[in-house]
Amino acid sequence: MTDHSHQHGLAGHSRPVPAGGGDTQPALPARSGKPRIEVSCCGGGGCSAPAPSAAKTAHAPADHGHAHDHGTAGAQAAHEDHDGHDHGALPGWGRIGAALVAALGAELLHLAAPDAAVWHYGGMVLAAAAILLAGLGIYRSGWKSLLRGQLGISALMAVAVTGAFLIGQWPEAAMVMALYALAERIEERAVGRARDAIGALLALSPDEADMQQADGQWRTVAAAEVPVDAIVRVRPGGRVPLDGVVTAGRSAVDESSVTGESLAVDKAPGDKLYAGTLNAQSELELRVTAATGHTTLDRIIRAVEEAQGARAPTQRFVDRFAAVYTPAVFVLALGVAMGAPLLLGWTWLDAIYRALVLLVIACPCALVLATPVTVVSGLAAAARRGILIKGGNWLELARGVRAVAFDKTGTVTAGRPVLVGQETLGDDSARDVAAALAGRSDHPVSLAIAAGLAAQEAAAHEPLAVQDFTALPGRGVQAQIGGGLWWLGNRRLMQERGLWNDTVEAAAARHESQGRSVTLLADATAVRALYAVSDTLRPQARDAVADLRALGIVPVMLTGDHAAAAQAAAKEAGIDEVQASLLPEQKLAAIAALQQKHGMTAMAGDGINDAPALAQADIGFAMGAAGTDVAMETADVVIMNDDLRRVAETVRLSRRTHAVLMQNIALALGIKLVFFGLALAGHATMWMAVFADMGASLIVVANGLRMLR
Repeated sequence: MTDHSHQHGLAGHSRPVPAGGGDTQPALPARSGKPRIEVSCCGGGGCSAPAPSAAKTAHAPADHGHAHDHGTAGAQAAHEDHDGHDHGALPGWGRIGAALVAALGAELLHLAAPDAAVWHYGGMVLAAAAILLAGLGIYRSGWKSLLRGQLGISALMAVAVTGAFLIGQWPEAAMVMALYALAERIEERAVGRARDAIGALLALSPDEADMQQADGQWRTVAAAEVPVDAIVRVRPGGRVPLDGVVTAGRSAVDESSVTGESLAVDKAPGDKLYAGTLNAQSELELRVTAATGHTTLDRIIRAVEEAQGARAPTQRFVDRFAAVYTPAVFVLALGVAMGAPLLLGWTWLDAIYRALVLLVIACPCALVLATPVTVVSGLAAAARRGILIKGGNWLELARGVRAVAFDKTGTVTAGRPVLVGQETLGDDSARDVAAALAGRSDHPVSLAIAAGLAAQEAAAHEPLAVQDFTALPGRGVQAQIGGGLWWLGNRRLMQERGLWNDTVEAAAARHESQGRSVTLLADATAVRALYAVSDTLRPQARDAVADLRALGIVPVMLTGDHAAAAQAAAKEAGIDEVQASLLPEQKLAAIAALQQKHGMTAMAGDGINDAPALAQADIGFAMGAAGTDVAMETADVVIMNDDLRRVAETVRLSRRTHAVLMQNIALALGIKLVFFGLALAGHATMWMAVFADMGASLIVVANGLRMLR
């Protein structure tokens, strides 16, 4: 079990990768314009991409505004230097088309032209033109790679094409270079879909906002200039520019970009609004609570960008394998070229040609692309569903979860007390008195009683006059109503007043056995009414537990609440195993015990008291909307819309991701092995090799992009 006794962050996740990982995630950079997604096929130094450079992790923290720069020349150059696979060196579509025409002309002259020097040299000129049109940038990139002592794909292609040209296979050399450039451009566009899946989030926040001025007038200003506590107006059909709280207006808001919730959410004064969400109906005014760079959407984008920079376990294995594979095949090709004529009696030209075919096969593109495209697509698919996964390692490891421990309050339940039962013990007017007393208190239980009683009223009426209202700490409240003294409080208060009897005990016991909190209303002579308040189950909790059971995962409840309330909530949700009255350190020990019993264990919670258990768990899930910052920083996965069904969905997504990863690796290696054998047997041409390599690359990219669906 990895030591998890350290901090994580939605904006700085530092938990080391489990079991076999050496990459730790650096602090998240401020939001940048271009998603930092490393999904190119690399070739430098055997395809072992380094950690993000300082240039990528040290952006200016605040003043990025909303003017999103989708990639700079400097960032592109740094990326090219790292991976040895220079997409910037590729020609444009026009040059590729011209190269293909020239290569086809060279091929036709070689096959059909008369055997005369003029036609022969004319074909060579066309072939050379095709190679230069399609491959000039590739030659430059390959030369840079060789100067660094690296065997990048550009270097391999340059050597193979040049060798083929020199041994007289110039038509094939021209066509191979043109086809390689074409396939790389197609691959670049396909990989761009994974990049754009997250890059589209950048466009959600508007660049401008309507801000109220000191004189009450409205003025359109840059969103980056809007300070915290400013009043901003959002028109119908407009997007919310910054996080805030509604101060005026009522509307329905589409929050799918942040929470993944498909249905619009009704908003009224006091409700939260998220940057990037869409105001669907009426004008809203909001007080800004987070400036540009610190909104929920900004945090999601930064966290996903950083998650994509962390290499998943399978990706690290593939990188290590590719670091050995490419040099090994290069050495084998040299051995074939130099040793086969001496040992096997091959002609020198035949041996060199087969060696050149092996060089093309040595390109590890399909193998290296097999993992990052799939992982990036999986992370993007999760973000679309309101699941923020803080790294490819957590996406990949979630498939192994065998038990999930749930906190009760705020996780399995809504975390808000609601009036769920009431009994009148002799006075029908008690409800109005209880409503008057509860309405004057700010205690959560009193507020729940007041709201519940108000909802039962058929028509609004004047509340009873309350005089001499007094709070009794730890017991309840008292006041003069209608000329008499009334009390609204707990068991202890009624016992102090000498009003507790067997009838009251029996009524209270019926509710307390169901985990409800009981509050009683009494006058000077007797208890007149009883009100039962409970934290209600989240609507999706039962389905979430059923989904986990269907996946073979054991649900468990760990809570600091008392046993009766815990058992009642667990029974309603369908959870059999319950541990109640736990302190934070006891929750941590309970997680360790579950890991010993079941294996990989996840924890889902929302509060500060859940942070130690979230850190101890193999994977921590935090509730994004209801959760505390500490819980969200400690967790590895944040569920932005508090839908517990997303826990099972994360496991399903992880299992699907792993299946696609294995398919891609099998495809990449299988195709390589087939053409490796064909090349040694003399049945593979350079055309076939480049088609096989680029075809395999496009297949694994397309297969990985299925994760976006």
